[in-house]
Amino acid sequence: MDPLLDPSRHMEALRAAQMYYLQDLTMDAIARELRTSRSTVSRLLSAARSSGLVQIQIRNPLDTGPELAGRIRRRYDVDVHVVPVLETLNEAETLDRVAKQAARTIGPLVDSNATIGVAWGSTLSAVSRHLAKKSTHDSVIVQLNGAGNMHTTGITYASDIMRRFGTAYDARVEQFPVPAFFDHAATKTAMWNERSIQRILELQAKMTMAVFGVGSVDADYPSHVYSGGYLDESDLNILATSDVVGDVATVFFRGDGSSDGIVLNERSTGPSLSQLRQVRRRICVVSGASKINGLRGALAAGLATDLILDEATARHLITFDDGA
Repeated sequence: MDPLLDPSRHMEALRAAQMYYLQDLTMDAIARELRTSRSTVSRLLSAARSSGLVQIQIRNPLDTGPELAGRIRRRYDVDVHVVPVLETLNEAETLDRVAKQAARTIGPLVDSNATIGVAWGSTLSAVSRHLAKKSTHDSVIVQLNGAGNMHTTGITYASDIMRRFGTAYDARVEQFPVPAFFDHAATKTAMWNERSIQRILELQAKMTMAVFGVGSVDADYPSHVYSGGYLDESDLNILATSDVVGDVATVFFRGDGSSDGIVLNERSTGPSLSQLRQVRRRICVVSGASKINGLRGALAAGLATDLILDEATARHLITFDDGA
């Protein structure tokens, strides 16, 4: 841990930030008042920003983000954070920018005694790497869906994401040691009757927050569920014939938000869409306009209360829905 983020330096960083940002003191003046060096003040201010004590907003009169956010908010009844990103960046670079903003947005929403469901995937992996430290008490991070397939247990990939969330918020981590999809629906039914699995399912039922990305069949930056060996050719054919556009936590849906009759969901280990809708706060993070179909399906299904997305995707969403 950076020593400037240690609790013993927390108040120093706070005082430096208040003097610099609220009282307009120079770093030299702050250094004299705190009886330290100018370089230490610079590090304190940097720590205050990275830990979330200070959040900087830039209001650009030419920025279309607020207008886009307002239109999406009115149309879908979600809180929206539009991340300004140059369209010249590739999808990996865009994802990193969106992930940073998502991490900064999620932190203030996390409280003590919370049960936070986290889905694994490319987007959440990126978000988890940018989480700022925030101490909570008696909070739990619970994995939303299994991660194993016939090539890998998925334990390392999923546990890295869960561990980063747990470390950031001083929370207990509960993994879900089952495959992403069972081979047979009957196997899932039997496993769901096991007490060890029921304990995780009961935690999921108590979720106060869920954090997830949207998997998309045709994204340029492939969703991990489609590129990581979780679906074979017959599975992909089923998705195609069922008009599936995307998934959340390996539960699939169509463009209109419906999921009835999609047989792969009977073998999926993610929470049903109806269960997910019961969670009070549901934070959806999406990066890349090629996920537009999956995003529209997720919004049609009412899966998100909060949406964090890049500006180009926000613009595509509004344009698509306007029929332009």
